[in-house]
Amino acid sequence: MSAPPIVLASTSRYRAELLGRLVDGFDRVAPGVDEDARCDESPRDLATRLAAAKADAVARDRPDSLVIGSDQVADLDGRVLGKPGDVATACTQLAACSGRTVRFLTAVRLVDTRHGGGVRDHLDETRVVFRTLDAATIARYVERERPLDCAGSFKVEGLGIALFERVETQDPTALVGLPLVALAAMLRSAGLALP
Repeated sequence: MSAPPIVLASTSRYRAELLGRLVDGFDRVAPGVDEDARCDESPRDLATRLAAAKADAVARDRPDSLVIGSDQVADLDGRVLGKPGDVATACTQLAACSGRTVRFLTAVRLVDTRHGGGVRDHLDETRVVFRTLDAATIARYVERERPLDCAGSFKVEGLGIALFERVETQDPTALVGLPLVALAAMLRSAGLALP
């Protein structure tokens, strides 16, 4: 029996690169989900809801497939740090993170659309402890790496690692945007042969 098609409910190049570590060949579909937080929604609930909404939206049109949805929320003392979009916002976010701990909540949902295959969910929490950053350090970093499309305004897989005192995690890939340790277990439980 051949493996079912795998579909990533995301257009994120970071998630696609990560998924490519586990599987050869998969489709990418934009989920078309409103990513705005609801009133009084916690960062944890936001990440979980959006991962589920993305996977569920794409799964409706992909029978006999394994559909993966994921979302990440950066949480600084209960406040969501979104993707900065511009240099000034990135600098402001990093200044707010200086010397502090930021929680990154990365949710993933696997929907098996084969005959009653079910749904599997996981939420990873990674704690990033930033070193004290002065304005010149922040400006140099943002200018060099341009992390304008990353929650929290850094790229851990690049120079962003130099901004930290430590990273506390069970899965380092979660901080990039897709927790591969949990996802690999989910895919194996759905019958996919992984090493």
